Amino acid sequence: MPTTTPIDVDELVARHVPDVIAAAEAAYARTFHSRYPERPTDPAYGEEPFESGQVAFDALQQRGLDLDQPSTGGSIAGEVSPYGLRLGVTYPSVDPEALIAAAADALPPWRAAGPDVRAALCVEMLDRLGARAHELGLAVHHTSGQPRVMAFQAGAPHALDRGFEAVAYAHAAQTRHASVARWEKPGKQPTVMHKTFHVAPRGVEVTIGCRTFPTWNAMPGIMASLATGNPVIVKPHPATILPLAMVVEVAQQVLASAGFSRHLAMLAAESPDEPIAKRFATDPRVKLVDFTGSTTFGEWLEDNARQARVFTEKAGVNSIVIDGTDDAAGMFANLAFSFSLYSGQMCTTPQAVFVPRDGIDTDEGHLTFEQVGERVAAALDDLLEPAKKGVQILGAIGDPAIVERIEQARSLGTVVADSHTLDHPEAPEAVVRTPLVVAVNEGDVDAYDSERFGPIAFLVATEGTDASFERVRDLVRRRGAITFGVHTREDKVRAQATDLALDVGVSVSFDLTQGVYVNQTSAFSDFHATGANPAANASLVDDAFVAGRFHLVETRSHTARTGAS
Repeated sequence: MPTTTPIDVDELVARHVPDVIAAAEAAYARTFHSRYPERPTDPAYGEEPFESGQVAFDALQQRGLDLDQPSTGGSIAGEVSPYGLRLGVTYPSVDPEALIAAAADALPPWRAAGPDVRAALCVEMLDRLGARAHELGLAVHHTSGQPRVMAFQAGAPHALDRGFEAVAYAHAAQTRHASVARWEKPGKQPTVMHKTFHVAPRGVEVTIGCRTFPTWNAMPGIMASLATGNPVIVKPHPATILPLAMVVEVAQQVLASAGFSRHLAMLAAESPDEPIAKRFATDPRVKLVDFTGSTTFGEWLEDNARQARVFTEKAGVNSIVIDGTDDAAGMFANLAFSFSLYSGQMCTTPQAVFVPRDGIDTDEGHLTFEQVGERVAAALDDLLEPAKKGVQILGAIGDPAIVERIEQARSLGTVVADSHTLDHPEAPEAVVRTPLVVAVNEGDVDAYDSERFGPIAFLVATEGTDASFERVRDLVRRRGAITFGVHTREDKVRAQATDLALDVGVSVSFDLTQGVYVNQTSAFSDFHATGANPAANASLVDDAFVAGRFHLVETRSHTARTGAS
C-alpha cells in the first residue's frame, strides 16, 4: 500500500474554510475571483515553470501512478498523444461492481466528517494539483491536443478554479441552515424539542469524462460530490485518461493522509474496445452521474440511469447574429479567434453566424454579405499565419472523424474560407487544420442544423436580423446551445436579443471585439451553460448543481441528545 504522511486536519480547516467562505461570497457577488494564477510564468509556479513542469511530466512517465483501489490485475495501455508521443503511464483495469462496492463502504466516515472537513480536504487536493499545474497542463496537452499554453490554463488553473467554485457552493449549501436547534412552541405548557439536521450524501458518484477538456469539465462534479460527502469514481475518456488519473492520485493521497479511505476517489480507466460506462451508470448503488459528451450518450444516460441524478452537458449549435458593428476590424478578429481556438473543438465554439443578405452597417461603411465572408477569411489568414503562430492557437486534432467532417462540409455551400493543413514545427505527426467557413442560405437548414464538431462554421444569409433571431430561437429550442453572440449598433436589437435569450434559456454576449471571446467563461462570474435548453441540463456552477447531491435528514426528540452531528 502506498505510504502517506499524516496531515493536521484541524489546521487545514482553520486555513482553508475561511477561503471557501470568501469564495462563495465572491460567487454570489459575481465578481472576479481566482485562486490559481492563469499566467504560466507567475511566481507561484517557480523560476523555470515550463522546464520544471516538463521534468515532472517526464518523471511521471517513468514512475507511473500511486493508486490504491480494487483491480482485476490487468492494465490499460497508455495514450498516444496527438503530437506523436506515446505516453508511458498505464492504468489498472477494474471491475465496476468491485469499485462501486468499495466506494459505498468508504462513505460512512466521510459523511460523518462534516462540511468543514470535507471542504478543507477538497481545497487541499486542488492546491496540490495547483502546485503541479504545468505537469497537469502537459498531461492535458498530450492527450487532448490542446495548444500547450491553452492546455495549461484550461486544464490546470481554470479547471481548478471551477473545482474550487464547486466546493464553495457545496459548502454554502450544506451550512446555510443550522445544524442543531432548540425549538419551543409557546403555550401554557411550552412544547420543547431538540432537533439535529444531518447532511446525508446521495451515494456513489460517477464522472464520465470527455475527450477534449478532461479536467475543466470534470472538476466541478468531482469536487461538488466529494464536498457533499459522496465517494467518486472517475471514468475518463479512453483518449484522455492521464489528466484525471493525476486528479485521482492526488485525491487519494490527501484522503489517506487525513485518515480516510482512498476508495473515496477511484479511477475507472477503460480501453476503447471494452467500454464500461453503462455498467457504472445503471448500477443501483450509483446515485450521481456527471457527463460531458455526445447528445446520443447523454440522452441514453438520462433515459436509463433512472436511479441516479444525472448532470449532462451535450452537443448544441452555438450561434452569432451580426446586425452591425462600430468596430468591424475588432469584430472580425474576434470571430476568427473564436472559430480557431483549439480547432473549434469546444462546446462553446460558434458554428452558425447569421448575417442579413443585404449586408451590415459598420464604422467602415456598408459591407455586403459577400464582403463579410471576405473579411472573415482575411481575419483568419491574419490570425493563423505563419504556421508557427497558427499551431499555437489551433492545437492538434486527435479524432480522425473531425477531418472527415471537414471534407464533407465543403459540399454544403460556397466555401468562403477553406480549411488547409498546417505543418507543426515541433510535432510532424500532429494533424493541424485551419477553420472551414461555408456560406449558405437560411433555408439550407440541413447544413447548419446540427453540431458539426471541429473547425467548421457557416455564414448564413437571412432576410434580416429579425429572421436571424427566429433561426436562433428555433435552433436553441430544438438543438440547444451553450453560447450566443450578437453584434449590433442598436439598443433595440440588444433588447430583442436579451428577450430571446431569456425565452430559450441561453446566455448572450454582446459586441465582443477585444480580448474576451464567446468561447470563454470565467469561474465565479460566468455561468457555463444555463441548464435551460437541450445542450445541458445543468450549469457550472450554481446552487442547483450542488443541492441535488445531498439530502437533509432530521432527527428530533423532546430531550437534548448527545452524539448529534
